[in-house]
Amino acid sequence: MSAAPVGAQPKAGGTAAAGVIIGTVINAEDKMPMADVLVTATSPSLQGEQAVVTDSQGNYRIPQLPAGTYTLRFEKESFKPYARPEIQLRPNRTIRVNVELMPEHFSSVETIVGAPPTIDVGSTNMGVNVDQEFVKRIAVARPVGKGGAKREFESLAEVAPSARSDQYGVSINGATSPENGYVVDGLSTNDPAFGVNSSPLDKNDRARAPSWALPYMPVVVPDGTPQTVYRSPQASAVPTPQPAPERTVAPQGQRFFDMYFKGYGVNPTVDTEEERFSTFSVDTDTASYTLTRAYLERGALPDEQAVRVEEFVNTFDYDYANAPDAPFSVNVEGFPSPARKGYQVVHIGVKARDVSRAERKPGHLVFVIDVSGSMNMENRLGLVKRSLRLLVDALDERDWVSIVVYGDTARQVLAPTNATQKAAILSAIDSVQSEGSTNAQAGMELGYALAASHMLKGGINRVILCSDGVANNGIVEADGIWQRVKEQAAAGITLSTVGFGMGNYNDVLMERLAKVGEGNYSYVDKLEEARRIFVQNLTGTLQVVAKDVKLQVEFDRKTVSRYRLIGYENRLLTRQQFNDDRVDAGEVGAGHAVTALYEVKLRDPSQTNFGTLRIRYKAPEGGSSKLIEKAMPVTLLRPAYEKAASPTRLSYVAAAFAEKLRGSYWARPLTYDALVSLWEELGTPLKARKDVAELGDLIRLAKKLDRREDRFESIAPVRTMDADRVPTLK
Repeated sequence: MSAAPVGAQPKAGGTAAAGVIIGTVINAEDKMPMADVLVTATSPSLQGEQAVVTDSQGNYRIPQLPAGTYTLRFEKESFKPYARPEIQLRPNRTIRVNVELMPEHFSSVETIVGAPPTIDVGSTNMGVNVDQEFVKRIAVARPVGKGGAKREFESLAEVAPSARSDQYGVSINGATSPENGYVVDGLSTNDPAFGVNSSPLDKNDRARAPSWALPYMPVVVPDGTPQTVYRSPQASAVPTPQPAPERTVAPQGQRFFDMYFKGYGVNPTVDTEEERFSTFSVDTDTASYTLTRAYLERGALPDEQAVRVEEFVNTFDYDYANAPDAPFSVNVEGFPSPARKGYQVVHIGVKARDVSRAERKPGHLVFVIDVSGSMNMENRLGLVKRSLRLLVDALDERDWVSIVVYGDTARQVLAPTNATQKAAILSAIDSVQSEGSTNAQAGMELGYALAASHMLKGGINRVILCSDGVANNGIVEADGIWQRVKEQAAAGITLSTVGFGMGNYNDVLMERLAKVGEGNYSYVDKLEEARRIFVQNLTGTLQVVAKDVKLQVEFDRKTVSRYRLIGYENRLLTRQQFNDDRVDAGEVGAGHAVTALYEVKLRDPSQTNFGTLRIRYKAPEGGSSKLIEKAMPVTLLRPAYEKAASPTRLSYVAAAFAEKLRGSYWARPLTYDALVSLWEELGTPLKARKDVAELGDLIRLAKKLDRREDRFESIAPVRTMDADRVPTLK
């Protein structure tokens, strides 16, 4: 997706039967038009996403859309996001969808005990005929046997949420646990694992969603007003089921189940005549790559929605030099794309200044450890404890450590203790045992209280959440926890998340907590990864040297005709947000680097520059932002892949691997064999590096496991595919 001003989307191939969605967004509180609202359209008929922003009158227009069923999502800072599903767009039609957004402080929240409504009474239809199609879409009565669920009009009156345990985990409302593959914002996993009870899947995600997911799934309540509606907690007569054992391989070659991810589509190619600015927030997280490694080493392909290209790229060290007299060094190089004919790959690397171990600020680290039943495995709680022991050895007399655990409730295990008292800290770590359900909110509240009670002025005050992200008790107030995390970060107490476990893991929750908490998100699949995060990169992991860091590339229209940002789909900003200091962005730790890749089509290579790179950032303590600006001369574009520096080529191999795994249209011409060849061309010194050698092994492993069919081949064969446009899937 690409966030661009109204009407600034590239034409999607000039489809003859294209339609248009228009509308107006207003503030539900004062009824005034809202400018700069991000409006995103998704549909099975559309490759990726299309996005625009509203103008000063609150109007938006999304043109050149293929016919189909659409979901519109409306987002703006300080307002509750709202999704409008089941919008039917017919060929050569223009439809209007008007929306009111509620401020985050809006007090009208309706609580529903039981299942929420399953029919969107605020849809674009003016009326409803109760026919066979309607009956198919109404609520599902409880299953009456192995034959499955009944769909009847009368079932509307009796549907209610329920749960039972089966051999694979927890079954919600009659569906088996492998079928409950939810992600936040109401998106189901595309490939449910397998129907062990032969139960047909209900298409209504809200009716089947676990209670922790409901706060993030907007619906329309019967009076037509968009509300964030959630199921209130209820005492269960069913004992808490024990977690399924940790999976070391995927079941019968199928996907791991109960893994919660959210996809953000694939960025489109943009015409510079329509939008020459590309703006995004930095991201130095690496969890997506580590999660993918965990999948592949267990004999399964990762879920496509789990793959974030930028986190693959930013996992690797490109040996950028430090800038002697600036907060960031800038590294730009390009070469002809091996996969996309007529395009250049442009590598942009930005590295923050290093801080030596001796110069690192003192820190108070509050570990908030999930000890719920789902963590009761060696590769979860056991790995957490071993990881923390590594970290304790890396701390010194400047540092303090506190430990909080949470299961049914939260409790303090270790009061703020100086890192020199290693025996006391290690004893506290060893005493941690699994217990109860998952009250994540109680654990975080106690962790923040401890951090505030022993806050180091001018130091690092960090809460570190160690969990599998499955919060089935505690996070029930719609978005309430997010505001508290944001407020604590503004007060100087940041939050990092470290994920553990496979087969029952919430990537969405862990990533969002770290993003709002102005920390970083990592995933630990083995002790070596814990060593990399907590020992080798300790200073960069803990000490922020720049906050609210944004990158913007302005492409020269005389030189560049089209471009595509590879990755960063969930970090995109508008052109106007780049200069707006009120807009939050990512943090960069000491010595950390941010690397982004573009595909660029040149119009006139004889020009001097092909674009300008701008970096906007604030000091760690905040204040007004500062600007760095660098021209990008055409001379930085090499004549061939092998002429580029080895680290530049490595970044492309990592990005292309991620593109391949997430099923990107633009990676189709690049086979796994070709990807292995590109890896081989990195050269012996670089290939011999342990992490780079592992990348080659993972590519070969993915080749063996990937049996997906090319969903575009029947309408756009690879040998004749258009290098500029994505075809429409019918």
